[in-house]
Amino acid sequence: MIDPALHAVLRGGLALLFAGAAAHKLRDLHAFRVALGDYQLVPWVLTGLAAPGLAAAEAAAAALLLSPAARPWGFVGAAALLALYGAAIALNLLRGRRDIDCGCFGPALHVGLGGGLLARNAGLLLVAGAGFLPVAARPLGALDGATIAGALAFAAFAHAAATRLLASPPGAA
Repeated sequence: MIDPALHAVLRGGLALLFAGAAAHKLRDLHAFRVALGDYQLVPWVLTGLAAPGLAAAEAAAAALLLSPAARPWGFVGAAALLALYGAAIALNLLRGRRDIDCGCFGPALHVGLGGGLLARNAGLLLVAGAGFLPVAARPLGALDGATIAGALAFAAFAHAAATRLLASPPGAA
């Protein structure tokens, strides 16, 4: 059983993550289509449908996580997307293809495939899984609101810092 404030942080963090990811992809669908094509998991002709489909799925997961009636489906969508992306990354790493852009952070930030991305996705998958834990019944107060806002700000900062580390080539100062 988890505290409702922690559950709110999990929901909010994943919703922010997927809303931001969808925005990056929708801002430049062509660049995301190219990144998706580089994975060589679907024929090029289908990337024209898959790219906006994945962005829409991310936006839907974010919206469902924020909707009180649909939260469980939001966690299901988030977990499914994270598992799909993790499998795609792992398959390409097994193929020896590390130099392709993950397509995770938009065209302005190239992040090659690697163990760091797999670890990130595994951690986020655990976060999505924690969303299915039973939530203690207690009302949220003003202090909870401040705690949730602070935790989300910290999580956003930590994610941005981890993203910059993943984007830095080894040995770069």
